[in-house]
Amino acid sequence: MRAPRRLATVAAALALLLSGCADGGGDDADGRITLRFQSLAWQKESVEANKELVAEWNARHPDVRVEYVQGSWTSIHDQLLTSFEGGEAPDVIHDASDDLADFAYGGYLADLGRLLPKRLRDDIPRSAWDTATFGGTVYGVPFLQEPRVLIANATWLKKSGVRIPTPDKPWSWPEFRSVTRQLSDGKGKYGVAWPLKEPVSATLNLSLSAGGKLFHRRADGKAEIRFDDADAVVPRTVHDQVNVDRSASGATLGMGGSDTLPGFFGGKYAMVPLGFSYRQQVAQQAPEGFDWRVLPAPAGADGLAQGVSPQTLSVAEDSPHKKEAAAFIDFFLRPANMVRLARGDWMLPTGRTALKDPALHTRKHDWATGTALARHLRPAPAQAVRGYPEWSDKIATPALQEYYSGAIDLDELRERLVEDGNLVLKRYQR
Repeated sequence: MRAPRRLATVAAALALLLSGCADGGGDDADGRITLRFQSLAWQKESVEANKELVAEWNARHPDVRVEYVQGSWTSIHDQLLTSFEGGEAPDVIHDASDDLADFAYGGYLADLGRLLPKRLRDDIPRSAWDTATFGGTVYGVPFLQEPRVLIANATWLKKSGVRIPTPDKPWSWPEFRSVTRQLSDGKGKYGVAWPLKEPVSATLNLSLSAGGKLFHRRADGKAEIRFDDADAVVPRTVHDQVNVDRSASGATLGMGGSDTLPGFFGGKYAMVPLGFSYRQQVAQQAPEGFDWRVLPAPAGADGLAQGVSPQTLSVAEDSPHKKEAAAFIDFFLRPANMVRLARGDWMLPTGRTALKDPALHTRKHDWATGTALARHLRPAPAQAVRGYPEWSDKIATPALQEYYSGAIDLDELRERLVEDGNLVLKRYQR
């Protein structure tokens, strides 16, 4: 699970840079190559899996040693920018596809097209490669992905008598709204809790199911924002659950996903839309006897489609050992290893072979439900759009927060997202 990204101070970025570069990479006196691999793994099982794979590589490749460097999701963009500009970037870089565009267009990342073996290229679907491809060039290898799901109080749903959705027969968005009304009692118990402290990614990615794209390419190749009827389906559903039906708690709109779990365990919310990896927290923190299950997110005109921004591995353009770095990535992402990484992060692998592993098709912790959603995952709508981070932070986040809270109506939301948003994009596309 990606922790929320925050702007780091220059001092913090420099501190990370210095810690990551303390031992340095390059060639040893005896001719041995040293590659620095900066990992953003943070969950205990994930860190262990990463370090174990590095140790296995080093045991098998005495002439090409990989040095594990611990990074952090909270400051990765600023830290990488500082290291790129200072000529001290790690050789192998762990990031997410929605953070790569500026680095790719800035010339900081290597073209991986000819460096990766056919096995790896063929094993990952084209839709996943598209998340890390900019201007026709591949700058990252997408390897872990996370659908959004509904984590539900199974006991509550069974008692209510509502239809339980499956990947084959999911709820529609109108049915989902109806179900949350049925699950609410009007006395402090809600059918759903939307944790939307960072509302943009959730809104755009879930909107793909309804056919909403928001970002479109004109004939001249430039991006523009349009807010059509399909784009309004998900925002209107959330808004009406909070402000019309009172089936969603307005108090959770400013929360992160983890913040909603105490209320979920305490019987205040029947369901919480969360990333698939939150199952780990639920499994570890749920009270004894608490019965929970994973349900697919609602479906729309485009079925269960939803956007994702996979975790990626890239090679720095300044690395003097690009071939060796690509070989390490190939080893790191062999199918069995990809399964280990996915299980460590409670996420899904992108590789077709890894997705077939029986360990990812078990009923325990509803791995099978998540794996069934993998074929519906698409590139997040705006990750290749230059100017998206500014639009997201300055325009979309406050506009969506105000709309979901009931402070503005749908027309004003549309005006701010489109008119103000296109002014932002225009500056980046001159």
